[in-house]
Amino acid sequence: MKRFLDTIKHIWKIEELRNKILITLGFIAVYRFGSFVVLPGIDTAALNQYTAQAQKGLQGLIDIFAGGAFSRASIFALGIMPYISASIVIQLMGIAVPYFQRLQKEGESGRNKQNQITRLLTIAITVVQAVSYLINLQNQSESGVIVNEMSQGLFMAVNVILLTTGTLFVMWLGEKITDRGIGNGISIIIMIGIIARLPQSIAQEVANRMSGEGAGLIVLILEVVILLFVILLTVMLVQGVRRVPVQYAKRVIGNKPQGGKRDFLPLKVNASGVMPIIFAQALMFLPAAFAGLFPDSDSMGAVSVAFNDYTGWAYNLTFAILIIAFTYFYTAVTINPTQIADDLKRNGGFVPGIKPGKDTSDFIDEVMSRITFPGSLFLAAVAIFPAFAMIFGVDQGFAYFFGGTSLLIMVGVILDTIQQVNSHLLMKRYDGLLRSGRAKGRATSSVGGLA
Repeated sequence: MKRFLDTIKHIWKIEELRNKILITLGFIAVYRFGSFVVLPGIDTAALNQYTAQAQKGLQGLIDIFAGGAFSRASIFALGIMPYISASIVIQLMGIAVPYFQRLQKEGESGRNKQNQITRLLTIAITVVQAVSYLINLQNQSESGVIVNEMSQGLFMAVNVILLTTGTLFVMWLGEKITDRGIGNGISIIIMIGIIARLPQSIAQEVANRMSGEGAGLIVLILEVVILLFVILLTVMLVQGVRRVPVQYAKRVIGNKPQGGKRDFLPLKVNASGVMPIIFAQALMFLPAAFAGLFPDSDSMGAVSVAFNDYTGWAYNLTFAILIIAFTYFYTAVTINPTQIADDLKRNGGFVPGIKPGKDTSDFIDEVMSRITFPGSLFLAAVAIFPAFAMIFGVDQGFAYFFGGTSLLIMVGVILDTIQQVNSHLLMKRYDGLLRSGRAKGRATSSVGGLA
């Protein structure tokens, strides 16, 4: 404890690091304040009914990432998700569209053009989502419950502009945190939205366990221990890498010999991050939605019941299979063994015992296939673990933190932020936040992976 307090003092002594942390906290405060500003024309006293419905299905997933702003009909209701969707689309187009492939090879100018296209696509996606969101609000207010006396045209026009502006403002906050604060701004905003629900979830779980019908303090302590164990396993998943040894040939540039050193290529066990869970979760809503088109069919009714039961074996088995499939797919999309082999050959590097070029590409592809399988199984287990927590009586809000997208995002962002803080501390010859482990100022990011 004393060492931790000394580290906090060292952080406060470094003016640059102190300013970055204070700026980050200030931007986070602005984001949290804006998430409570309700759209005009909304009856705040009647939002409870809509909030209960917004916790289900895809709306509940969006509400988690938006920190509750979605269910509060806030100006930040759509949050940063349109920007994330636009970034994913641009990244996938970089695999299939030659124009975006050329932009990726143009260096800084190409990245600037990609950022401009991503922002324009964010605006288009936000407008479409804003219209859908407002139509859903109006459908909830057919009896005049939520929307106050306001013409439909004015309500749609004003609030589409506000929702679009809110998303762009959140995107700007994320970029400013990245430039002037500490950590990746977009990731931090998503993490803050998730963590914002944690105190309420813990309070609800404590109240349930301490009530007369609960199981008492012992079960609560057991839940905390299991949660810490799951977090430990998630850290291992996020940080796990397969180090491929790389030898660089010695070259003479001018009169100085360079190279000749031995390094390693870090291939992550979970190179796809949380994207397989997000894709799989989006597809899991399709069977129930399709079954709703045939309300008179008994078989479709059974499908709807099965895929609306988040703790059922059919739902979780399908969910796990989709996660494994998408893990392989997204890893194949983001990791290009041929490009890695070409980069190694261009820089005079080679894997000992493997010929440069195609043999190196085949070797990297084989290694990625081997490590992706256990990584996909582990990712699927983490994703469905909240369902097991709910089966054993954990409150639904608190069970979400036992795994899934929420836990993976929190662990990844926290580790990345710790690495940046440690980098500042080590530059000033202070000890880092952690005495051991790979989070001591040197990141082990995947080659070609998502930030």
